[in-house]
Amino acid sequence: MSSRTLLLLKAVIFCLCLLPLGIQAWRFVQHQLGANPIEVITRSLGEWALLLLLLTLSMTPLRLALQQSWPLRLRRMLGLFVFFYAVLHLSSYLWLDQFFDWPEIGRDIVKRPFITVGMLAFSLLLPLAITSTQAMQRRLQRNWVRLHRLVYIIAILGVLHFFWLVKADTARPVSLVLALGLLLFIRVFHWFRRNQQRSQ
Repeated sequence: MSSRTLLLLKAVIFCLCLLPLGIQAWRFVQHQLGANPIEVITRSLGEWALLLLLLTLSMTPLRLALQQSWPLRLRRMLGLFVFFYAVLHLSSYLWLDQFFDWPEIGRDIVKRPFITVGMLAFSLLLPLAITSTQAMQRRLQRNWVRLHRLVYIIAILGVLHFFWLVKADTARPVSLVLALGLLLFIRVFHWFRRNQQRSQ
């Protein structure tokens, strides 16, 4: 893929990643978010963070399937959008839902497992966002790779957070669990096969 084509693809994906936020903002202005708009906004932002996280993880299987390197050049941008939506998701909970009532937020984290898991996932996501630059990658070298393997734990925690949050219709969280399971299986299978080839 040429540099110009890759740049165009990045621009299209950038716009597509912002599209859900624009749609929700329009629906909010038009009063189309139902009786509890804060819950709709918070949950939607969290779902998009999770969907983009799974999309980020799918770049390696896509590279293996296509035998081309360009999918890996999209991971950083997608990963930063994951962090962007996760920050908005957390901010909407802290501000719109809890009004920065820190004692109540602390009780929520302790008493409600899905919030505990969600906070843990965000805490692990933060250092990945901070070290996402090429300069940090060069500085950390092999430790950068080890650190960014936390993305798999974050994905598991994120899916679990969503699954525990949803009480009635579990079709969507179950589909995300299956998607994550497939991505993890592909990763483990590739790692096992590569180690076998090295040992031969």
